[in-house]
Amino acid sequence: MAEQVSRGVSILGSTGSVGTTALELIRKFPAKFHVTALAAGRRIADLKEQIEEFSPALVSVADDGDARELRSALGENGPRVMSGADGLIAVAAAEQTDVLLSALVGAVGLEPTLAAIDAGIDVALANKEVMVVGGELVRRRACARGVNVLPVDSEHNAVYQALQGHDLAHVRRIVLTASGGPFRERDAATLASVTREEALNHPTWDMGDKISIDSATLMNKGLEVIEARWFFDREPDDVNVIVHPQSIVHSMVEYRDGTVVAVMAIPDMSIPIAYCISYPDVLNLGHLPVLDLTKTGGLSFFEPDLEKFPCLGLAYDALRAGGTMPAVANAANEIAVARFLAGETGFTGIPAIVEATMAAHQACPYETVEELLSADSWARAYAAGFAADTRKSG
Repeated sequence: MAEQVSRGVSILGSTGSVGTTALELIRKFPAKFHVTALAAGRRIADLKEQIEEFSPALVSVADDGDARELRSALGENGPRVMSGADGLIAVAAAEQTDVLLSALVGAVGLEPTLAAIDAGIDVALANKEVMVVGGELVRRRACARGVNVLPVDSEHNAVYQALQGHDLAHVRRIVLTASGGPFRERDAATLASVTREEALNHPTWDMGDKISIDSATLMNKGLEVIEARWFFDREPDDVNVIVHPQSIVHSMVEYRDGTVVAVMAIPDMSIPIAYCISYPDVLNLGHLPVLDLTKTGGLSFFEPDLEKFPCLGLAYDALRAGGTMPAVANAANEIAVARFLAGETGFTGIPAIVEATMAAHQACPYETVEELLSADSWARAYAAGFAADTRKSG
């Protein structure tokens, strides 16, 4: 039997929920993985504990001041410490890395992800905005380098698994499932008064603030539709969304002969993360609860309400417009969500800001990262300036 080789794993976003879950898996399987590099934001104490346990050769933080503090705390025997955008790129393309787990939030993850691909490193992608903003570019670069870009989102991971052994030409459509968020049954007339705390209270998944708000507006699912277009080379109308509150069926693939392959699992992010960092190996996750369909109480499915949750429709509009429009929609949404979390606009102000920003933009084809980042910057400025009448009003 061939000797097992430990895989080097770098993580962007190591102190977030996806990053810490990945480190729990690495902790459980020390013979299979070792940590080469870590990047975090401002949770310096958490990062310091990770460094002490996993001994990466390189780490990065958001702020120069935090980097200086960390260097001082770790001493001369500590890892190399970097900061900012350069630090993210260095962690993404770190030496001895076999797979990068890209778990940042927002378009900031695009350049580091491309750096890993250009270095010939496989990417486990949990940073959905990377494919939303620059999916065409990511796909082209990955194909040129022969690099795997594996989806960590449970829905796309399920699709990826359902496609194994099949020809993409035989696919009729992809069906992404959505939990429906915390307001699936709430009266649309009351959404303008939704509070920050209500929107963050997701019924199924434990996620960060931004992703939780995106789930509440269904923009999260809209971004996933755009992701699916690039992950699986589908046209917009070939990617459908249905609401499935139990989050047991993570996605489905319908083939042209009418066969539907559904992937089911308990709602636990350990499963898709493990699949991606160990691919093509499969980890034994026997420590997780078994999916017992006799105790789930039934599975239900509903059409999404696009009038009540217009962000999903806006994402489809952005995808159909193509070019730079998805980057603009994503940037506007990031600004809108930040304003909602800060109490500067109401819940229904989020789609209003996104729609207005998209309406002011003429979609353009792109070839470079710089063109995408320019569209992203324009959209952020426009969305931030669009405003007075959405402040606190929704």
